[in-house]
This record gives sequence, structure tokens and C-alpha cells, in this order.
Amino acid sequence: MPAGAGRHGLPQRSHLCWLLCALTLQLCRAEAPVRAEKLSVSTSNLPCWLVEEFVVAEECAPCSSFRAKTTPECGSTGYVEKITCSSSKRNEFKSCRSALMEQHLFWKFEGAVVGVALVFACLVIVRQRQLDRKALEKVRKQIESI
Repeated sequence: MPAGAGRHGLPQRSHLCWLLCALTLQLCRAEAPVRAEKLSVSTSNLPCWLVEEFVVAEECAPCSSFRAKTTPECGSTGYVEKITCSSSKRNEFKSCRSALMEQHLFWKFEGAVVGVALVFACLVIVRQRQLDRKALEKVRKQIESI
């Protein structure tokens, strides 16, 4: 009698497979409940330059040692600019990236790219020499066997 003959329905393994498939489909269809009320975002703790127009009062400049310790905006880039928000008339500091810093980062990147290119060019030359030697040895063996 062949396996599964006389049984009605699917074998046990197939039941488990279908159960897992159905469970997965239910999980995929489940959606997070949507709240009817809107969440209000408090803008009082956000910097004014995120929520309103601003004018740059002082251009981007490196932070002094004192300002670096007292102003948290200096921490990320080491440069800061003073801005004045239009609506609230608040003066705040905003972290910025200077052109000089960007130029240094660009040349560091270019140097790294050239260095990696030189390393791989050397590897290609070494590998090509190895392959040339192997091909020359094969040719020599063929000539000697004649």
C-alpha cells in the first residue's frame, strides 16, 4: 500500500506547512491601529531655524576652545554660525560645515582613492607576472616533449 493511501486529506507535514503559511499571512495583513487624534509636536524645544526662516548673522567660523565647551552645536563639526530667526527674533547658533573643512575632507578622500588604486595596480602587475611565468613554463614543457 503506497504511503498516504487510505488517509483522507493532507499528510501531517502539509498541515503544519499550511498552518505556518496562514499564520504568516495573518501577520502580514495585521496593521497597526490608527489613532484618530493627532499628535501635536511641541516646537518650543526645537531650534527656531528648523521651523521658521532665518538670516545668517555671522558666517561659518571655527569654534574657539571656550565656545566648543559651552556650545553643543560646536561638537559635531567644530564650526558654528550665528543665525537670527525671522519670526521669533531669537539669536541661536547652528552647526555648519566650512569650505576649508570640506576641501580637506575631499583631498583626504582623493588621497585614499589614489592609494587604494596603487595597491590594486601593484597586485595586478604581480598576478600578471605569475600567470606569464606559468604560461612560459607550459610552453617550455611542450617544446621539451617534442
